[in-house]
Amino acid sequence: MKIVAVRSYLKNMALTKPYTIAYNTFSDVRLAFFEVELENGIIGYGSGSPAEEVVGETTEQTAANLQTEYVHAFVGKDIRQFQQIIFETIQHFPHLPGTQAAIDIALHDAFAKFIGISVANYYGQKIKPLPTSVTIGIKNVTETLEEAAGYQALGFKILKVKTGLNVDEDIERVIKLKEQFGNQFKIRVDANQGYRIADLKKFIEATKHQGLELIEQPMQVGAEKELLVLDKSDRKLLTADESLKNPQAALQFASNEKPFGIYNIKLMKCGGLVGALGIANIAQNADIDLFWGCNDESIISITAALHVAYACPNTKYIDLDGSLDLAEDLVKGGFEIVDGIMQITDAPGFGFNINTI
Repeated sequence: MKIVAVRSYLKNMALTKPYTIAYNTFSDVRLAFFEVELENGIIGYGSGSPAEEVVGETTEQTAANLQTEYVHAFVGKDIRQFQQIIFETIQHFPHLPGTQAAIDIALHDAFAKFIGISVANYYGQKIKPLPTSVTIGIKNVTETLEEAAGYQALGFKILKVKTGLNVDEDIERVIKLKEQFGNQFKIRVDANQGYRIADLKKFIEATKHQGLELIEQPMQVGAEKELLVLDKSDRKLLTADESLKNPQAALQFASNEKPFGIYNIKLMKCGGLVGALGIANIAQNADIDLFWGCNDESIISITAALHVAYACPNTKYIDLDGSLDLAEDLVKGGFEIVDGIMQITDAPGFGFNINTI
């Protein structure tokens, strides 16, 4: 089955509310979209939303790359060779994971639709659906508690609290959340590289009895060796995010003394499902759990992340709320959230439907 057309476009999507992390505040997001059309009329959809400060690629670059002659030369190729096309794309666009991801996702969607099964079933779903965390940006205690109460009313059970600007305020926010909500929420924190080792030690000690599930990327990329001064039990909670961009980094952190006990996989860091599976396989053999995250993204790439996450037996956590704050999107469906649990369907491809915007 031949590819007969490829299309790409860039769209600016408003967020329903701005949020703040350790190094930025966001009020909207630009997303790159990619379509692969087959001769029988099937269309596979992909999207790219790289974080420039993490991977060095802008969404504008993603959109421009998708317009190149190289990509338009996909026309005439057989969709059954989609993995070869992805392999060659990675070679042609090295260190451009947003571009790789948009192409990878669209090809997976088109191929799985062509053979009539979901992507999760193509790889084999290994685990049951999991609850996602929802994210609270950096804000004062009162606003943090108010937002948590809103998420509680919606049925969510896990909070990811952004930290990293002031460790004492971070400690207070976590403690106050536990005081007000008790065991109604599980709590994860994400410092986005905001701590020094002294801050991290202080935070761990002060929150040791709060039952935190994990602490995501507490220190700057390049400072991973400093984490080795911590007890092994504390390092089991630490999650590599910005430090973990590809399978090479996964292999580095999996050998000898491990600075991280958990790997955060984002399709926009590692270039799509193929890169994600490379990281996941290394982690499985090193007894490292998987935590699947995202940027502000379309339902397209969030659903793609869900399918590959559920195909990995060492997936333990998901934080795939990146489409929930979009005021608009290109597609609808793909997954359903019931009491915070993200459930996918058996529909062919990724199972979402085009949405007129």
